[in-house]
Amino acid sequence: MDRRQFIRKAGLVSTGAAASVGTLAMPAIAQSQPEIKWRLASSFPKSTDAIFGSSELFAKTVSEATDGKFQIQVFPAGELVPALQVLDAVQNDTVEITHTASYYFIGKDLTFAIATSLPFGLNTRQQQAWIYQGGGLDLMNDFLANYNAVMLLGGNTGTQMGGWFRNEINTVADLQGLKFRVGGVGGRVLSMLGVVPQQIPAPDIYPALEKGTIDATEWVGPYDDERLGLYQVAKYYYYPSFWEGSSALQYMINKKKWEELPTAYKAVLRAAAALANDDMTAAYDARNFAALKRLVAQGVQLRPFSREILDAAYDATFKLYEDEAAKNPAFKKIYEPWMQFRAESYQWFRVAEYNFDSYVYSQQAAGK
Repeated sequence: MDRRQFIRKAGLVSTGAAASVGTLAMPAIAQSQPEIKWRLASSFPKSTDAIFGSSELFAKTVSEATDGKFQIQVFPAGELVPALQVLDAVQNDTVEITHTASYYFIGKDLTFAIATSLPFGLNTRQQQAWIYQGGGLDLMNDFLANYNAVMLLGGNTGTQMGGWFRNEINTVADLQGLKFRVGGVGGRVLSMLGVVPQQIPAPDIYPALEKGTIDATEWVGPYDDERLGLYQVAKYYYYPSFWEGSSALQYMINKKKWEELPTAYKAVLRAAAALANDDMTAAYDARNFAALKRLVAQGVQLRPFSREILDAAYDATFKLYEDEAAKNPAFKKIYEPWMQFRAESYQWFRVAEYNFDSYVYSQQAAGK
């Protein structure tokens, strides 16, 4: 289904109106609806233009779709609310909406991570299929009701890179005592292998790596990592990030504010979020390769994580999940159907997708 079809099915285009790519025309809605002004507190700085830019596209689309009657002002991390306190701000109605990654809040409950990424979980298309068509959105919104929030999908970075290391990492023994800037569930898994996870905000990553305060760091992928200049202080660039086979972001909205919206405005938000969601993934897919070429030209050494490390991490990951499901009913309620979806999705992707990709990539690598 293309974007125009989606917008029409969402009821966003009145008779005789047209929706162009990136905009929605809705004069009929605008004439009869109230004027609303919201503030969006992002968890991301302006420098992450693929991510922060998607919030700006989201807000712009909402405004254009309502002829300026529904305005959302977007604030970067720290300007209104610290990056990791945006959910609290939505809960207590300090702001109406945030753009964030749900796994930032696993200190409250590990269940939050499922909406963004679980180690050895789903790739980008599978994650979106689970959210949109596999029941994931309803399950997560049932959970988020406990936090006075409603979720819409808000972008995906794709599979991330495993990070920057000052020295080569070949075995599990090499991970012992490694000070690694890594968060979320990935940090918990790696700590089971001897890593010492560090929580450091983006502006402080480069100086911490340069001074040796940390031995390694992960961020996102080539496009964003290049902008942080990490290649200047660590030459070994590992892949893949097994803890982020995809990384889905979310718009989280104050539940009361969401329920107060006219039906037409809810439809606008859903469609604008879907547009911004697609745009972010496309941005990373389009930009990462050129950035990777530039990094390699600067002397960066690409390295895959060894099978030994991946196997050890895989085993530790599912022990963590089993332990969490045994003690956390909220996690178990979502994790079990998520695992069923994962099993079925993997079986399907192994048939056509995997074999097509494997063949054409091997041919391209052979120079054909």
